[in-house]
Parts: sequence; C-alpha cells; structure tokens
Amino acid sequence: MDLSIIIVSWNVRKYLECCLASIAAGAEGLSFEVFVVDNASQDATREWLVNYESGIRNNGRHPFHNSLFIIHNSTNRGFAAANNQAIAQAKGKYILLLNPDTELCTTPNFVQHSVLYMMLRFMETHPRSGILGPKLLNSDGTLQPSVRRFPNAWGPLLFSLGMSPKRYLATDIDYTKAQQVDQVMGAAFLIRRELINAIGMLDEKFFIWFEEVDYCKRAKSAGWEVWYTPDAVVLHHGGESFAQVLTMKKQWMYSKSLLYYFRKHGEWAAYALNIAAVPFRLLLSLFV
Repeated sequence: MDLSIIIVSWNVRKYLECCLASIAAGAEGLSFEVFVVDNASQDATREWLVNYESGIRNNGRHPFHNSLFIIHNSTNRGFAAANNQAIAQAKGKYILLLNPDTELCTTPNFVQHSVLYMMLRFMETHPRSGILGPKLLNSDGTLQPSVRRFPNAWGPLLFSLGMSPKRYLATDIDYTKAQQVDQVMGAAFLIRRELINAIGMLDEKFFIWFEEVDYCKRAKSAGWEVWYTPDAVVLHHGGESFAQVLTMKKQWMYSKSLLYYFRKHGEWAAYALNIAAVPFRLLLSLFV
C-alpha cells in the first residue's frame, strides 16, 4: 500500500468533513487507507463519523470504500498517543499525519497531480528523506510559516512571551525552494515507514506540542533527512482544536512539553532557564 493517512480529531467536525472530502478528491491513482481517531469529541463528531462510515460502506464507488477506519477514544489521549494507535495498524509505505483542520490543495505548477502524489514522488526521489512537510497556506491563502530550527534556550521562551525570535522561527527560510530543514510543522507530516521501523513511533509523553519537533530531532540524530517542499500545498486553518483551550491551560501544556523536550535531549541550561520562566508565562496568560 502506498499511503496511510491518519487524522486525529477533537471537536472540529466541520473541518474534519472538509478535510476528508479533499482527500477523497486527491487520492486518485494511489493505494491508500484513512484512519480517523476521534479523541473523545463532544461536538457530535462521533455520531457524524458513524453515519459517514455507514454511508461509505454502502457506496461501493466511494474512494474510501473498504479503506476508511474509525477509532473512537473514550478519553482525549493526546496527539502522539492517538496517532500511535493508528500507526500501529497502518499498512502504508508512507504515513501522513494530517490535522483535521487542513485541506489538500491543487498545486498551481502541477495541476495534473494531487498533493499526495507530489509528496510521495518527492520521497521516492530523495531516498534518505525520513520526514517531509508541504507548503502550508492560511485560510486566506497567504503563506503560513511551517519551518523552524530546533529550539534553544531562548527561542521558545521569547516566542511564548509574544516575541519573534528570528533564528528559532527560521525567518530566513525561502519557502519557494525545496530544502533540508531542522523541523516541519506537524499539520501535514509525511513519514517514511523505514524511519518508524528505525526509531519507533511518537513519544506519548508529549500530550500536545513538540512531539513532531522531537520526532524530527530523533530522525536527524539517526542519520535521516527532514525536508520541506513547495511543490505540494496544504491549506491549514490553524490550531482549531486547541483554540478551544483556555490560554493559561495552553501555556501550562506548552511549558510541560517544552521542558520534557529539553530534559529528554539533555539540554540542561535551556531546561533550567525555561523552568524558571514558567510562573511568568502563566502570569502573563492571565492578561491575554
């Protein structure tokens, strides 16, 4: 099988419907499967998925016929753990982790090929690429920066305080050119099966945030490449699930993941600086 697409959804039913429709329209010519993992949504996503799956099962001509698999979680297990549930069952040569608030676009320079085709073709022509990220666009069609350098002591700290550290945010990146990078955003995150076999799945100690950063770090440490390509374009409405979480709670979750990342990779100076900054982050969130 060419591709396994995994979508972890939490309370974003209206976006999930558009995401699935864009996949159905863009998967022609590929052997693929789609997993939707619902993390205990409370917005009628579960009921909609049951009806959606039933309709597809009764429609032998639908692109998802016999290739759609739904996992209903009774609790919100977080991004990494929910993706791992599906990765453990996936059969694809490539695994695409796709946010539910995304839509696959037609690439202007390659109108005859789908986004999925372009991403898989890129991986086939770059045999040491373990992870690939496409060009992301905001809802209004403008560029959404999706490449960053690995976090150091100051970058995430300044960013979480509302500043724009240029090195960390990789503001010098030319988004018109394919290139090797440190990390790509997890909104559309293509992984080669051999990489999973080599380094394992996502670290479930990350509930949300920094799990894809950690995975890119592990991939590069194991000798694999992380790439960005502008030849595949994905619309990303951006953070719709966690836009529903109160700001202080988001800051706390962000801080926990960041501190675990630094501790895991032995960056103790960065860990010390950022753990000291946690009270200031939480205090600042009260005024946002």
